[in-house]
Amino acid sequence: MIEHAVLGRPGGDNALWVRVNTGQQIHRLLFDCGNGCIGPLGSAELQAVDHLFFSHFHMDHVAGFDGFFRINFNRDTKPVHVWGPAQTIDLMQHRFRSFWWNLHEEQTGSWVVHEIRPDSVDAARMEVAEAFAVRHPAGGGPCEPLIDGPDYRVTVRLLDHRGPSAAYRVDEECRLNVNPERLTQSGLRPGPWIQCLKDLSVTGTVDIQGQSLDLEQLRADLLERSPGASIAYLTDFRLDEDWTERLASWLAGCDVLICEAQYAKNDAPLAAQNFHSTTAQVAELARRAGVGRLELFHLSRRYPEFIWREMMREARAIFPLTQFPAAWNL
Repeated sequence: MIEHAVLGRPGGDNALWVRVNTGQQIHRLLFDCGNGCIGPLGSAELQAVDHLFFSHFHMDHVAGFDGFFRINFNRDTKPVHVWGPAQTIDLMQHRFRSFWWNLHEEQTGSWVVHEIRPDSVDAARMEVAEAFAVRHPAGGGPCEPLIDGPDYRVTVRLLDHRGPSAAYRVDEECRLNVNPERLTQSGLRPGPWIQCLKDLSVTGTVDIQGQSLDLEQLRADLLERSPGASIAYLTDFRLDEDWTERLASWLAGCDVLICEAQYAKNDAPLAAQNFHSTTAQVAELARRAGVGRLELFHLSRRYPEFIWREMMREARAIFPLTQFPAAWNL
C-alpha cells in the first residue's frame, strides 16, 4: 500500500512524504524539502530515504535541504538519489560544495543526481570522499518512466512555472492476492508456500502437504490481480485548458492527487501572471482525471484562514472529494 503525509504547515513551506509498503519491504520517497518540514520524520526515517524528488528550486521547496544533507551526506548503506528538472546537477553540486570539506577523505557516501529533461534523464554521481568535486557519469536514459522497479513506478511531467516544475506520479505494482473461496475449494491449507506463490520470480513446483504442485497452475487457479495504489504530486504550475487536458489523461484514475492551492478563483489573472493555479482550476483537473481524492496544500499566506476555507468550498463545488491534509485541522 501507499502511505503519505503532507509535511509542514498551512501557509508555510511544505513537502510530501510517501512510503510504498509491500508487506515485505518499505520504499521511502520524499518530494521537495521545505524549511521545517522534515523534522517530524526523525533521523531513522530520513536515513532510509530511497529517493528525493524536487519539483523545482525556489527557496520554499529547498530551504530544508541542508538538514537532510547533514543526516545523509556520508550514508554508507546505499546511495542517495536526487531527482529534479533542468539545472539539478549544477544546483545540487553547488549545495554539496558550499561546506568546508577538510575531514572527508576516509568517509564513504555516494549521491546520484538525476536531471530530468523533456525527452531524457542525465545523471552524475558525486562522492563525499572527493568532497563532491568530481562528477562521475552515472548513465541516464529515457524519462518515461523515471523509476520502474518490481514494487512501484514513478512517472513525471514537466509543468510550466516560467521554467520547468516537475510533477510526479507514483504507482504501486498490481497486488497479487489469494482468492479465499478458491483456496477453500482446493483443499489446500495456508502456509509458507503462499509467499512462493506470490513471488513470480519463483518457478517450477512447490511442496504442499506432501504434494509437489506446479506453481504456474496454482497461480492460475488461486491468484487474483488488483490494481495497486497511486499518488501524484503537483505544485507551482500554470494551468490552462490545454494543460488540463494533457494532465487529466496522465492522472486518470489516480487514487490521491496532492496539488497546490495558491490562488482563489477570483484571482485567476494573478495566478496566470505568476504561473500558478487556482483552487477551481485544480478541482476541475481532479474531476476530469477521475481521481479518488484531491488534497490541497501549498496555501498562500496572502489569504487569511477564512479565505482558505472559502477556497475549499470553491473546490468542493467542482470536485466534492477535496480536503486539506487531515493534520492541518482547517
